[in-house]
Amino acid sequence: MAESDNQKPHAIFIPYPLQGHVIPSVELAIKLASRGFKITFVNTQSIHHHTSKAQPKTGGDLFAAAREAGHDIDYTTVSDGLPVEFDRSLNHDQFMASLLHVFSAHVDDVVGKLVKSSASTVPVTCLIADTFFVWPGKVAKKFDLLYVSFWTEPALVYSLYYHVDLLRRNGHFACHDVREDNIDYIPGVKSIDPSDMMSYLQETDITTVCHQIILNAFKDVRGAHYVLCNTAQEIESETIAPLHGKIPFYAIGPIFPNSFNKSIVATSLWSESDCSQWLNTKPNGSVLYVSFGSYAHVSKCDLTEIANGLELSKVNFVWVLRPDIVSSEDTDPLPSGFKERISDRAIIIPWCCQKSVLAHPAIGGFLTHCGWNSTLESIWCGVPLLCFPLLTDQFTNRKLIVDDWKVGINLCDRKVVRSEGVSKKINHLMDEKSGDEFRKAVAKVRKTLEDALTPNGSSERNIDTFINDLKTRIRK
Repeated sequence: MAESDNQKPHAIFIPYPLQGHVIPSVELAIKLASRGFKITFVNTQSIHHHTSKAQPKTGGDLFAAAREAGHDIDYTTVSDGLPVEFDRSLNHDQFMASLLHVFSAHVDDVVGKLVKSSASTVPVTCLIADTFFVWPGKVAKKFDLLYVSFWTEPALVYSLYYHVDLLRRNGHFACHDVREDNIDYIPGVKSIDPSDMMSYLQETDITTVCHQIILNAFKDVRGAHYVLCNTAQEIESETIAPLHGKIPFYAIGPIFPNSFNKSIVATSLWSESDCSQWLNTKPNGSVLYVSFGSYAHVSKCDLTEIANGLELSKVNFVWVLRPDIVSSEDTDPLPSGFKERISDRAIIIPWCCQKSVLAHPAIGGFLTHCGWNSTLESIWCGVPLLCFPLLTDQFTNRKLIVDDWKVGINLCDRKVVRSEGVSKKINHLMDEKSGDEFRKAVAKVRKTLEDALTPNGSSERNIDTFINDLKTRIRK
């Protein structure tokens, strides 16, 4: 029997305002709505502005198509404290400072209004917010809501942040003489080299705005009623097991749309180029896909060496090159004449639907920054990875990809990027013979992820358990 509207769980869902966080948040919102939740999804005005501009057909309501598909999802926006036109990419620290100091007041106001306006229809029962926010616990408590923390990265990264005080006490973080030996005392984490930790845990200056956000967010999350994680139990079982003893932690990933490369909700901040016709002309497995994600920057020097390495490799490639990849102020960072010299075997585009490209049979490898969405999508498509991590969790994701799962290789083994080395690594990954071990390994991990999402798979069972646990708590 269907639940009556006023018995439905009603979640206000607030994703972190970066594309890599918004994408799995949107898909989780749809997944929960398909299981009987009412969702009120709250984007920042900036995210809404860029998404609507990139896909004008969506109109003002990004979730209109989701509602037409029968999902009970309302949509609204909130200010992040900065003007919509403000360049958040170029002024990263100011953007983060606004999220740290200003955003919570705007959220408090919006949540208060939503709680009040829904009281007589479908009352708000919980707040789902990204773990990186510093305020969800306080806001949830103020409005008497259950707090569900959504972690969009692997459990390994969560565990390292969660145990930051242990790292500090043992001299591996925030000390004058930081230890350089392996870390072997984090529950559920095999011995790990400090250089495989997230970039923020490797830095000596911990007074930055990002450090303040991370340290405060991981204090706040200790008060969460539930943590949902975009990973699968089987690929991180050793790390997840000890977390269960500390918090209700549910591995529910990978979180993808029902039709893998077609979401019913627009999430791209840039208009997407379609390169499928070009890919259709290339042999299966012959094209290297190159993308460094939606946010991180690459130095001009490294970008030049990578470009020259791609040229030397003679491999076909699709390169997604954001206009601000080096900086918003340097919109043409490639070597002179490069585009002309590679035009017979490559295309360079500003943005694309990554899932569609990775799913194309012509793609045989992915030169990536190792963002977590990119990692999961590549594995799901059976595409091995060539790793060039740039910041934050990407160094730790690289460890999982190369050292643990063996589904990829390092681009430069932590050395300076050189074009000859780039060319050599590309050919090693893309070659039919030398790349075969990585294709076999990625097929194995892919099968594990597929199994987790079957009706009786671990991720499906975990999300059902979470929903039952939440409903039981609401009824109390």
